[in-house]
Amino acid sequence: MLKVVNLKKYYGKTRAVDGVTFELKRKDEFFSLLGPSGCGKTTTLRIIAGLIKPDEGRVYFGNEDITDVPVEKREVGFVFQSYALFPHMTVFENVAFGLKLKKLPEEEIRKRVKEALELVGLQGLEDRYPRQLSGGQQQRVAIARAIAVHPKMLLFDEPLSNLDAKLRERVRFELVELQKKLKIPAIYVTHDQAEALVISDRIAVMNRGRIEQIGTPYEIYKRPKTPFVADFIGISNFLEGRVVGVDNEKGIATVEIKEGISLEGFLSRNVHKGSKAIISIRPENIRLAQKEGVNVVESKVVKKTFLGDSYDYRLVLGDIELRMKTGPEVELEVGQIVKVELKECIVFPKERR
Repeated sequence: MLKVVNLKKYYGKTRAVDGVTFELKRKDEFFSLLGPSGCGKTTTLRIIAGLIKPDEGRVYFGNEDITDVPVEKREVGFVFQSYALFPHMTVFENVAFGLKLKKLPEEEIRKRVKEALELVGLQGLEDRYPRQLSGGQQQRVAIARAIAVHPKMLLFDEPLSNLDAKLRERVRFELVELQKKLKIPAIYVTHDQAEALVISDRIAVMNRGRIEQIGTPYEIYKRPKTPFVADFIGISNFLEGRVVGVDNEKGIATVEIKEGISLEGFLSRNVHKGSKAIISIRPENIRLAQKEGVNVVESKVVKKTFLGDSYDYRLVLGDIELRMKTGPEVELEVGQIVKVELKECIVFPKERR
């Protein structure tokens, strides 16, 4: 459906996009570009839309190279962060704007506007102006305008960031439901990890203009390929140590984090015995040990925070601090010595900076 190959974009000496490559294969795929501010995700989206010309690389829709095709001929629907509604136009006129540019017959325009407004649940509001609508309603007008032109692809640039938390959570599900109903591939830019995990079929995590990892939400969260991905998606504890054993058949390495304490973890990439490594552990994967075994260590509780549906504990192993998350039924006291099991550790080679 879409292929971008080795996209690069420079602003002076700054590489905003640095060799980005990915493809969408399914017509109903919801694909997210996720990363911190300034990582190149919006620039990548605007290159796909035709709003920015890449310095290098190509963009394909199917087998057609559209890199040099002007934006008005790309047949994409773009929903901006600011919604970009015309304040002097009614809801009907805003949704009809792109259709009028295409010089469609008046009857066809009315039909498409009606269909689009019904899909986003705004029928009956055709004569209102943007100032008379809530933030959520304005956002739906912007989506209706994008889908009314019957695009080959939908592009979203953080369209929910101006909504309050509860409304944003509800609209996420509505957006995905609409996209699946339309069966139009979508690319969605966000810096919100939870949002990307909830709405995406696949996610590309970006950092400094490059893609660090592409995968399903499960793969990205459970098997991060770099420390950046492990750190950016959710919360992780990071421990440094030296590799003392490698089992490539099982994809496991043993890392000594301090004298007398070694941990086993899944390999993100190859490491060598004697090399330095970083172990990543999610707080929810640290649990009270039921018996002695691999990755069971003794620690001391130094801080306890009640979060309603869970407890956040800080543990120490000598000079090493760990963050542990448990259900509300696990009550420990500050100063208590406990044995915990560190499960689903990921081992990364320590990169030279």
